[in-house]
This record gives sequence, C-alpha cells and structure tokens, in this order.
Amino acid sequence: MFKGVSMILNVVIDGQSMRLKIEDEMLVEARDFFQKMDADMDKGWQMSFTWIDNPDPVQRCQIAADKLYGAYENENQKLMMMMAAYILYKLPGITEIHVSTNGNMNETEVVIPPSTSVP
Repeated sequence: MFKGVSMILNVVIDGQSMRLKIEDEMLVEARDFFQKMDADMDKGWQMSFTWIDNPDPVQRCQIAADKLYGAYENENQKLMMMMAAYILYKLPGITEIHVSTNGNMNETEVVIPPSTSVP
C-alpha cells in the first residue's frame, strides 16, 4: 500500500449516499481489529433470521455494513469509518454498498466492478 493513498467507499442508506474516505494507513493500523472481527465471525454469526456457520467475505461485509448502519443511527463517525475500512479491507475493489435498513442484513447489496474478483 502506498502512503497517503486513500480509498472511497460509497455507502447508501435509505437513498442517502455518503462517500467515506478511508486512508490506507487506517487499513494497516486497524489490521488487529479486523482480525478480531474475523475471529469472532469464524465462530458463526446470526445474520438477521439465518445462522451462518462461517460467513464468506460478502456476508462479512454485510455484517460490517449492519454495524455501520448502527453507527450511522447513533452518529458514531469513528465506528462508521472503522466498518467502512473493514469492508474495503475484506473486499478490495468494492466501490459501493447499499445498506439494508429493513432488519434483514442479507439484503445489503455489495457493488464490485466486474473486473474485480471476490476472494
């Protein structure tokens, strides 16, 4: 990663679009936090109405987007940025995420350009 480089994640909540700018340094500095999130998710996760034994990368981003939505509702800018950074860390190449606000995080839509593959 290049020092001083930033990435943008476009987050859409209830039709409102926010461009969250995440500095590369944050992705490096928060790696331990991201690994803890992954370790927690490795144990399985209740995704709205469905138990998932081992969430895949997209599901992990849906979980993080749900946390981002909670942070948005509580005006917790720091947690919003951390969840956006996790999403960019987990799915490099993601450009946009449409966060479900109807209580079903499985309906959160991840937008990845066709030229980018999902791990």
